Amino acid sequence: MKDPRIEKLAKNLINYSVQLQKGEKVLIENFGLQRELVTALVKEAYAAGGYPFVLLKDHQVDRSLLFGAQEEQFSMMAEFEANVMSKMDAYIGLRSGDNINEHADVPDDKMKIHGNTIGKKVHRDIRVPKTKWVVLRYPTSNMAQLAKMSTEAFENFYFDVCNLDYSKMEQAMDGLVELMNRTDNVRITGPGTDLSFSIKDIPAIKCAGRLNIPDGEVYTAPVRNSVNGVITYNTPSPYQGFTFENVKLTFKDGKIVEAVSNDTDRINKVFDTDEGARYVGEFAIGVNPFILNPMQDILFDEKIAGSFHFTPGQCYDDAFNDNHSNIHWDMVNIQRPEYGGGEIYFDDVLIRKDGLFVLPELEVLNPDNLK
Repeated sequence: MKDPRIEKLAKNLINYSVQLQKGEKVLIENFGLQRELVTALVKEAYAAGGYPFVLLKDHQVDRSLLFGAQEEQFSMMAEFEANVMSKMDAYIGLRSGDNINEHADVPDDKMKIHGNTIGKKVHRDIRVPKTKWVVLRYPTSNMAQLAKMSTEAFENFYFDVCNLDYSKMEQAMDGLVELMNRTDNVRITGPGTDLSFSIKDIPAIKCAGRLNIPDGEVYTAPVRNSVNGVITYNTPSPYQGFTFENVKLTFKDGKIVEAVSNDTDRINKVFDTDEGARYVGEFAIGVNPFILNPMQDILFDEKIAGSFHFTPGQCYDDAFNDNHSNIHWDMVNIQRPEYGGGEIYFDDVLIRKDGLFVLPELEVLNPDNLK
């Protein structure tokens, strides 16, 4: 029996997220084989008058390729995929798999080859700035385990999150966008955190189901050299096949001058990738009412209600702060009381306390008003 929730999700992805128009080409890329959703996406693309193209990949096969990766070989692969991506009007990236740590033992220099070729030439240079794109996960037993839920309960949670009314969320974000666009100084406080920076003249961008599913954040970027203070992240943060915990970063004039974690040597190697890796490319506030706890999947964790993320690495073109890097690492801090609480101030005015917005014009973004 077909699951009507999958058909609804496919319809939303084609018609709302990427807004596929007649005659447009969409690339559906699936890491892991999820036939039902891929098939539903193909059907919805045809129904919209578009032309679907499908690229199937596998994490274990990808791992094998990475172990022997050579710059010339991956440059050729990037050239091939970039040629395809450059002809697309839209992109839907569907990720699934049984092991989030599949790349844990891939050497750093091999991961860097991938980031400098396919990651940059296909995705950062073409897909992100030049297509209508959306990226999502698909529910698996592995994701249910990470969320500490039964498989059935997680599937129900997943479809509640992914099929919520994102158009309602998009309208509710307008007040926060307007406030961020006229804000200069931001201060964030909480356990192990006292951080200040400027977001003056850098646009605030609302994310409500157009780029990610699930979605629910408003992002901007700090003025590159303005970040000072300390931040302690209170959620696990998988990156390049390893899960970092208890991450604490100290900033001076925008730069990470000290980084400690459960593997301090390893985290500093990440931040030594290039000069921009020690500067921040994104500051975002999470508001998805259905996502409350971390599950070591950044597409979910960065949208947690009452959270924010502060991202070392590459900035986005539409919230540009002139920071360039081959990494973009979203790390999350949750400020709800059960996670220790915390405050966000805009120009010395408290706008959110313990994960709830306190200004009347922003209360529409609190969880009870978005469900």
